[in-house]
Amino acid sequence: MTNPPAQGTALVIPPETQTTFPEILALIQGSESMNDEERQYWINILPIMTPEQVANLKQILANEKSQLAAIDKKYSKEISALGQEDLLRRADDQRRSRREELKSAERKDEETEDVKAEDLLKKIEADGIGGGV
Repeated sequence: MTNPPAQGTALVIPPETQTTFPEILALIQGSESMNDEERQYWINILPIMTPEQVANLKQILANEKSQLAAIDKKYSKEISALGQEDLLRRADDQRRSRREELKSAERKDEETEDVKAEDLLKKIEADGIGGGV
């Protein structure tokens, strides 16, 4: 009988081995440190291994799995932190850009008001001087 390992190719796993060693078979199939040839080797010798050897192999594979999970967790936290830093940086950039836009609009409004005020002063002066006061 065959079971597909994590890598996608078929391994030959006898039914008796499947029922006797389901937990260690899952660890063998999920191991990232083995290729399929190595996986098949360990599957083939499982029935002739001593209980101590099986326990040692199981411990090694379980340690590998937990260490890889810890590494993944560490890097996912770092990636998340970097993502948050990037998000904060983008938000800060957007706020800065928006402030600049508001300042620019404010300056334009001030310039427009200054021009209107000058025009009004000129009109008042022209009316005052030309009005015969």
